[in-house]
Amino acid sequence: MHMRGEFPKEVDATEIVYRYIKAVGKGILKVMSKMGISTYQSYCGGQIFDAVGLNSDLVDKYFFGTATSIEGIGLSEIADETVSRHHAAFGKDPVLASTLDIGGEYAYRMRGESHAWTPDVVATLQHAVRGNSQDRYREFAHMVNETSVRMNTIRGLFKIKSAEVLGRKPVSLDQVEPAVDIVKRFSTGAMSFGSISREAHTTLAIAMNKIGGKSNTGEGGEESDRYLPLPDGSMNPERSAIKQIASGRLA
Repeated sequence: MHMRGEFPKEVDATEIVYRYIKAVGKGILKVMSKMGISTYQSYCGGQIFDAVGLNSDLVDKYFFGTATSIEGIGLSEIADETVSRHHAAFGKDPVLASTLDIGGEYAYRMRGESHAWTPDVVATLQHAVRGNSQDRYREFAHMVNETSVRMNTIRGLFKIKSAEVLGRKPVSLDQVEPAVDIVKRFSTGAMSFGSISREAHTTLAIAMNKIGGKSNTGEGGEESDRYLPLPDGSMNPERSAIKQIASGRLA
């Protein structure tokens, strides 16, 4: 209620509480819908994430039971970062006198937070796909892999050690499961037709069928023309091996 003075006079205390509850409710429902969780009880304590970049002491105290495989910062580092942000907001830096640094944590900004998917990376991929250019694709792959070298990804923090370095005998290739068998366990995420375009939906199905994996239609199923055989009797390449039908409460 400390915000009472920011509202027009005709907005009474009851209306303020109503608006607050409505705003909080919409925020919670938006998060729940993105996670695919339909009930509040399932969301609470669900622990559907791993902790990344937090040390074990912090996780055990404040996020008990949450899986964590990578160590990171603790309370002291969080406190230092909070203090530095406060100084930036209320300090005497002339650059930040009228506005705070945008930062670019989400949207790409020049001289902002480092991003793996930059405008140049996206544009190069688009040119490679539209022009079916192998050279542009190689350029795109190099740009993406370079982000790992700059430690933009978790895998960029690791270095694979060979068996010789570890003093072990390399596994013979004839003892390794062939790729043709490994890809049988590959499957796409269950993205419904309503969440992505038909082009993307069918492309995923075609790709999985080509390598021997399985695509999942998501809760929307797929169009009837995709699961009918081709005129020559062969299987339709756009047919998904896994089909989902939405429950009635999503109607």
